[in-house]
Amino acid sequence: MRWTSLVAIYFLFVVASAFIMLPFGVKTDEEVGNELVPGQARSAPHRFRLGRHLLRAAVLAAVLTALYDLNYIYGWITPDDLDLYRRIVG
Repeated sequence: MRWTSLVAIYFLFVVASAFIMLPFGVKTDEEVGNELVPGQARSAPHRFRLGRHLLRAAVLAAVLTALYDLNYIYGWITPDDLDLYRRIVG
């Protein structure tokens, strides 16, 4: 696999990881004990640390990319393994 393909796959995993991890580790103002500002949504996070969130997403994406590349090299899971229709029908 080319290194450019690996970088592209890594960034796809970064974006997916960032969206998947959004609800984890977030506390609202009610949970912290602060009063809500008029017009503020109850679900708004008390403090959102974008840098920490992106760092966690980057680390998770590195692990997922490594697993993806190892699967590409060693062929642990092939497309035939994912063809559930063929297993059920025939």
